[in-house]
Amino acid sequence: MITKDDIRVAAQRIAPYIRTTPVIQLEAGWFDVPGDTFLKLESLQVTGSFKPRGAFNRLLSEPIPPAGIIAASGGNHGIAVAYAAQKLGVRAEIYVPSLATALKRKMLTDLGAQVVVAGNTYVEALAASEARAAESGALNVHAFDNAATVAGQGTIAIELDAQLPDIDTVLVSVGGGGFIGGIAAWFSGRVKVVAVEPKNCPTLNRALQARVPVDVETGGIAADSLGCRRIGKVPFSVLLPAVSDSVLVSDEQIRDAQRVLWEKLRIGSEPGGATAFAALVSGAYVRSPGEKIAVVICGGNADPASFA
Repeated sequence: MITKDDIRVAAQRIAPYIRTTPVIQLEAGWFDVPGDTFLKLESLQVTGSFKPRGAFNRLLSEPIPPAGIIAASGGNHGIAVAYAAQKLGVRAEIYVPSLATALKRKMLTDLGAQVVVAGNTYVEALAASEARAAESGALNVHAFDNAATVAGQGTIAIELDAQLPDIDTVLVSVGGGGFIGGIAAWFSGRVKVVAVEPKNCPTLNRALQARVPVDVETGGIAADSLGCRRIGKVPFSVLLPAVSDSVLVSDEQIRDAQRVLWEKLRIGSEPGGATAFAALVSGAYVRSPGEKIAVVICGGNADPASFA
């Protein structure tokens, strides 16, 4: 179980390496039902996503072997691990599936990581990275199924608590569950935590229905960041009792949310980063009158030409 103390320790540990990201309030009139709406711009985090929080906490939690570190990622986790490795002066080898975007691959190489394309999906890249780690002795840094990683991701909730102390609800995009797991562990019933996933990547939604992690097919425009076949066991142990609602949105609704963020607010977001906002813009999440909502924009690593 991830505790608040675990998250507090993580926040102190990673503080020299990450940013406190801003919150902005949307103008009145955006939605039919009245209530305050805020965006937590984690897309402005170092490397362009929330992932460095967990990456740094994981790498600073135990000794790193001489062989360095290995990770598998659709992009953002690998970029965060490569960035952390660069800052800490260790070698990084990142395995990515073929669906990883050219932008994210370039970011990895620019950070000095050795990039290996392995398979068409995250699951295939993960299997290849695990085999290589067993062979080389490198530390395998899992994207979400690790307690230190989940605690690191939960540090965003400490910031939200300080920035919006009377928030009612937070909407969070879900891939493998590490990010929302950390947030849910911190708020633990005090704040309503709503999971938002693409219809093409319903990993947590299906697990909540089955009440155990299950395999699902993944695809669609957000698969590079949210396309995990099975929710992590570590975050799911937090999420099963803590998630208040699970919402699914279409690829079209995600793309519309990206356009709204760019055209109305000049916020660049990748599909996974805009997924939680899509639930609000599309009406897939039905807010209550007066409900004070925070939406986490969790990733900005996209070419604006793709949604402008």
